Amino acid sequence: MPNPVPAAAPGLPAARLCEIHDCLTLALDATKRTTAYSQSEREARSYMRAALRQTERLLGRAPQ
Repeated sequence: MPNPVPAAAPGLPAARLCEIHDCLTLALDATKRTTAYSQSEREARSYMRAALRQTERLLGRAPQ
């Protein structure tokens, strides 16, 4: 089956990636608390951190 996305297709614009980065950062900040997280909350925050790291790599930034 042929790949529907050609290899030469441009990626997301940097402005869009920055917006995604900011939204992920805000989501992590909004869910931060001092008490224990439930298993599902830990898992969700882990996925957000992984997405944040991937976005930072795409932007060419060092993880913060």
